[in-house]
Amino acid sequence: MTRGPTLPAHRLPYLPKPLDAFNTVPVDEARSLLLHCLHSRRWSHRLADHRPYPDLGALLAAADEAAYDLAPADLAEALAGESLPELPEDTYSAAHMALSAAHAAYEARFGHAFVIYLGDAPPDEAVDRFLEAIRSRLANDPEEERIVTAEELRRLAKDRLARLLGGAGPHPPAAPPRGATSHNGAAPGR
Repeated sequence: MTRGPTLPAHRLPYLPKPLDAFNTVPVDEARSLLLHCLHSRRWSHRLADHRPYPDLGALLAAADEAAYDLAPADLAEALAGESLPELPEDTYSAAHMALSAAHAAYEARFGHAFVIYLGDAPPDEAVDRFLEAIRSRLANDPEEERIVTAEELRRLAKDRLARLLGGAGPHPPAAPPRGATSHNGAAPGR
């Protein structure tokens, strides 16, 4: 039996992905968008200037590498853009006070905001993990804490970037936020 001509396979129309848009926006817009992930001009310039990226994995690898190369002044700039995380509305006031007191002690000791990546923490455990980590890290010497802080900033930036350009997170606000230390990405400024 002879069959007629085969119809071409049905293809869905091409829909641009957030990475496609990021690869093609003007450089200043790309840098501004990157500042939502890590408030470091050097880091944002480096990533924006090396576009286009073939896929999200390549961009995340470049973000990692650029974060490892930040000088102390760049880290200080990034830390200046961070603030305490937003706590869930049903968090007890005692947790708010404990978090504020621990953060004040941390800032007095190290001179910058405390940052931690909590992306793997269940939401109901985030406050406890935050308090446990801040209290533990208060015992670090300044050089050891600088290394830990740089690693936490790198992890936060990578997670924020993946959420922003992977389509898993909300669209960023018009201006770079002061930052956040929660697993939810960038939060409203101070």
